[in-house]
Amino acid sequence: MQRINLGAIRRRKTLRGAKRTMVYAGIILMCVWAVFPLFWMIIISLKERIYTYDPSVWIFKPVFENYVTVFTEKNFGKFLINSAIVCVSTTLLALVLGTLAAYAFSRFKVKRMQELMFFLLGIRMIPSIAIVIPIFVIARFAQLLDTRLLLIIVYMIFNIPFTVWMMKGFFDEIPRELEEAAKVDGCTSLQSLYKVILPVIQPGLIATSIFCIISSWNEFVYALFLTSIKSVTAPTIVQMFLSIQGVAWGEMSAVGTVAIVPVLVFAMIVQKNMIRGLSFGAVKG
Repeated sequence: MQRINLGAIRRRKTLRGAKRTMVYAGIILMCVWAVFPLFWMIIISLKERIYTYDPSVWIFKPVFENYVTVFTEKNFGKFLINSAIVCVSTTLLALVLGTLAAYAFSRFKVKRMQELMFFLLGIRMIPSIAIVIPIFVIARFAQLLDTRLLLIIVYMIFNIPFTVWMMKGFFDEIPRELEEAAKVDGCTSLQSLYKVILPVIQPGLIATSIFCIISSWNEFVYALFLTSIKSVTAPTIVQMFLSIQGVAWGEMSAVGTVAIVPVLVFAMIVQKNMIRGLSFGAVKG
């Protein structure tokens, strides 16, 4: 009888070990699937300038000619500066306005709140290509074409609804007793928001800002149609590598590699706060 029990225990341990191995293998495969395109792009960017790419070539001598070319001949640094200015400005404005709106939706009785929330969601879900022509016509009459201000306004319009939906969820998790205690000490609603609530939901602000930054940094359609020379952003430079000779794969990959670095660095800096955001519900009393 004892031998049968020991055998069953061994089988259960073997089964648990096999399941654990399968889980780890699945996680590794998912990571490889997600990271391999970036790895492939970096490899291509380190090859010589070519217009007909042979994917079978793995052994080669790395060169930085493509990176030098995009910064010297294509003036990629200017495009990065435009993207950074538009991205940071859009994110800050969207966070300020969207956070205030989300606080109002969460703490005050608003008529037809559900309809307004879904209206904002509808704005965020409109395809870019569907309204870029009307925006182009309006910007032309307002003499805003090819300006950073135009991109900031357009990006902000579509980032504010996302910010409202994200931040409202975080505000709903905050007990009202915190604000009531602050008001007893003499704080107004805005003061309690600034001094009490915002420090608590800092992980939520950071998580929302990351999504706004990624959305603004990678946006292509509006930047392509609404800019031409002065305010061109980094994603639109890919069209410069398409010619009758073919596609300049090395230079295009160099641009993509450089473009993802700022977002990755920012995400690495704030990753601790994002992890804190996963346990944000713990503030509920």
